[in-house]
Amino acid sequence: MFSRVQTRRQNVISSLSSSGLRKSPSAPRLHLFGVICRATEGSESWVCGGAATERPVSASPAQAATGGRGPQQKGCGLAFPEHRQPSLNAAVNVHWAEFCEKRKRAPSSSRAGLLPLPSLCSTRHRVLQRGSGRERVCTSPNVCAVQKLIGTNKKYFTNCKQWYQRKICGKSTVISYECCPGYEKVPGEKGCPAALPLSNLYETLGVVGSTTTQLYTDRTEKLRPEMEGPGSFTIFAPSNEAWASLPAEVLDSLVSNVNIELLNALRYHMVNRRVLTDELKHGMALTSMYQNSGIQIHHYPNGIVTVNCARLLKADHHATNGVVHLIDKVISTITNNIQQIIEIEDTFETLRAAVAASGLNTLLEGDGQFTLLAPTNEAFEKIPAETLNRILGDPEALRDLLNNHILKSAMCAEAIVAGMSVETLEGTTLEVGCSGDMLTINGKAIISNKDVLATNGVIHFIDELLIPDSAKTLFELAAESDVSTAVDLFRQAGLGVHLSGKERLTLLAPLNSVFKDGTPTIDARTKNLLLNHMIKDQLASKYLYHGQTLDTLGGKKLRVFVYRNSLCIENSCIAAHDKRGRYGTLFTMDRMLTPPMGTVMDVLKGDNRFSMLVAAIQSAGLTEMLNREGVYTVFAPTNEAFQAMPPGELNKLLGNAKELANILKYHIGDEILVSGGIGALVRLKSLQGDKLEVSSKNNVVNVNKEPVAEVDIMATNGVVYAISSVLQPPAVRPQERGDELADSALEIFRQASAYSRAAQTSVKLAPVYQRLLERMKH
Repeated sequence: MFSRVQTRRQNVISSLSSSGLRKSPSAPRLHLFGVICRATEGSESWVCGGAATERPVSASPAQAATGGRGPQQKGCGLAFPEHRQPSLNAAVNVHWAEFCEKRKRAPSSSRAGLLPLPSLCSTRHRVLQRGSGRERVCTSPNVCAVQKLIGTNKKYFTNCKQWYQRKICGKSTVISYECCPGYEKVPGEKGCPAALPLSNLYETLGVVGSTTTQLYTDRTEKLRPEMEGPGSFTIFAPSNEAWASLPAEVLDSLVSNVNIELLNALRYHMVNRRVLTDELKHGMALTSMYQNSGIQIHHYPNGIVTVNCARLLKADHHATNGVVHLIDKVISTITNNIQQIIEIEDTFETLRAAVAASGLNTLLEGDGQFTLLAPTNEAFEKIPAETLNRILGDPEALRDLLNNHILKSAMCAEAIVAGMSVETLEGTTLEVGCSGDMLTINGKAIISNKDVLATNGVIHFIDELLIPDSAKTLFELAAESDVSTAVDLFRQAGLGVHLSGKERLTLLAPLNSVFKDGTPTIDARTKNLLLNHMIKDQLASKYLYHGQTLDTLGGKKLRVFVYRNSLCIENSCIAAHDKRGRYGTLFTMDRMLTPPMGTVMDVLKGDNRFSMLVAAIQSAGLTEMLNREGVYTVFAPTNEAFQAMPPGELNKLLGNAKELANILKYHIGDEILVSGGIGALVRLKSLQGDKLEVSSKNNVVNVNKEPVAEVDIMATNGVVYAISSVLQPPAVRPQERGDELADSALEIFRQASAYSRAAQTSVKLAPVYQRLLERMKH
């Protein structure tokens, strides 16, 4: 397979080369079977070579027209110019046309072994004949792509700036092609080259597929003459499907009084001037022809435009006296602001009281464009009474709660075709998405009624409260995190009052996985340990710094260690983002914290495994150093480590205080390094001067490639690691100059008489040999 691909790559390069086109290093790029080809727009220059390193982009409408072929297939449908370079298309058209013509004229002998013409030329022209959407600059003029949602009648008319990657709200789409507005096909010609003659607004309604609007216009006495007469108007015309989806009672009320109700409804869809889509800006209001009532326009980053939350289907259909935009709903006038809607809706009784208590009614009745995710009475009833009463009785928590339901801009349901992050007034981020016809908030389909329009925004009814962390207690924060086992321990130890009250605290809560082998028995020692997991202040991890000390409820001082990829408090490192509640902050930790219980010497003396090491430290005169303040990482050999040494070597070591001190200092790092800060490899400088190589893989710590038996035995002036071997400093290194060898080589020269005789007779080696002899005399 690989050889075939390589052959095809070479064929492409050979084909381009045989066309006689010149090389150019500055041209735009074209991907062909993984080969990068560059062309200069407006010239005849090409260059091919090198591997294509960029990932292919998603299929464009042009590629879809060829059946979705990708860059591995023959022809141009797969390899096509990168769609993010608009200037490339024109150049590619010119060069491919020229290349194909030259290829056709080439003698058959020169074409031997090259790809067949249909693969390189005909396919390219077939694609261009059907190309559209993002490749408007190609040779098929005025062809537009249409994405139809499978299983529904919903259509999305996409263009160069608006492309939905084959899926809308998680459902697949079928892509088809049709003439762009105002153009038609001509037999035998590519694309839709013929421009249709302009008609008046009334006749244009039929052209765009709004014949029902035409029908209702006929029923009124005044509107049709106005649409056919002089002037300049814009009409947002509901599609036929939009009229059919109106409730029967609404439609009956309109058609029962055509010269008042129906006429007014149609006039509300009209603006007394020509307004094209490039003028439709997000948040703007247009003045309609019905009592100058406002029409809300929203133009979203994904290209969707809404008119009173009705989606613009087909835009900019020009008429002799204006322009027609097809929309997917019949729109109605907007009279109430958000606050007024809350006051008149029975399902917002609890919300109404909450808004009044928080003082947010001024915001919700003022100017602006907001989205209110309005919790119904049912949503409030789902919350435990104790929690609800606490929030309603706390003005700050209540305001945070309500602000978490207000988005900073108006967001209509039709604007959401995929997941997006939106920010609330409270400062949190909500994930808004869709699944089929349902809108979702943080992955839950909790919106029961959508797109209730107000003069200052839009309301969506939701059946579940969105309580922000800032309104929660530590208990409530922990209930939604992976630390429930630890919180149960705090409760069993009688410390729950600290987690539900108004005390400013930071809770260091280990992950549930820490207790996979069981939880500790609740006794006085465990309770004291848990108290040392509570810090006497509400902290934020972003403000912690290396060397900082934190006071606990248990009376201990904990140290903060900042490493390249981790932030640790003593031996425990933060494993997730902070959760900042009303009074407390939750830090999720990767293990149970071990507060320091004395100096390094205290730790070693208190553990029988290190009795020989303690004696060695005392013999070497290092006791005072390891008892005073400092920052040490001690790799402590156990008794078994010393006993594993050859007896003669051990006796020699213990009998030489200077050498013993040198070896022991090699076991002591000059900073505190807990296991959570190690990462793949850390080179830790020892007090002896050489560096220790400390690594971690699969939760196993190694020092100089020797496994560590126990990690993170915390001391007030350092941390101790138990190891099962005595570490040896690296051998003495050679001198910097290349013609001088290390002292360890002198013995070799003493014994190598044959080499000595050869060295004495060698002009090149004699000077080196003489210097070695001089050094041996000393």
